[in-house]
Amino acid sequence: MNRLAGIPAPRTIAVGHWPEPGDDVAAGPPSLPGFVASSFSPLAAVAADRCLKPPYSEGAVSEDAVGERTAIVLVTGSGDRVSADHVRLAVADGKRVGPLYFFQSVPNSVAGYIAARWGLRGPVVCLSPTTEAHVAGLDQAALLIADGDADQVLVVLVEQAADGDLAEAMLVSGGDPL
Repeated sequence: MNRLAGIPAPRTIAVGHWPEPGDDVAAGPPSLPGFVASSFSPLAAVAADRCLKPPYSEGAVSEDAVGERTAIVLVTGSGDRVSADHVRLAVADGKRVGPLYFFQSVPNSVAGYIAARWGLRGPVVCLSPTTEAHVAGLDQAALLIADGDADQVLVVLVEQAADGDLAEAMLVSGGDPL
């Protein structure tokens, strides 16, 4: 059981991280088409890819109809700090803000990218918890599963920090092993 009374904790199917051994941390994660300057969205995408590739290979999850009932929960305490700082400074200086910054400043943007790439058609939830991110993400996944909104949930945790960017993705389920 998790912190939510009477709701079973989800079972982890697969996990992916940034960084992993061998990653060039100084260079950052691979760039992502349509996203500029910030590592936030590439962090989320690479962790999600690393999580979903083992159970689903390179193909979309939806090929076996699992994607129809797979939700995404994106969890970040601080959001896309680099993009937010860029927009704040541009506005303060009276400069034009490029349209891609408006697009990528919403965490749903990268969640939508991940959903399209992998064929995930379940609900998308973005959280900015004041409590421990793992707990908040897994609690939300447990609620989505318990309410019948999803059979699986891709929980993606992303943080940009001065001491290094981190991302973790966990594919969880409430049901029997796949």
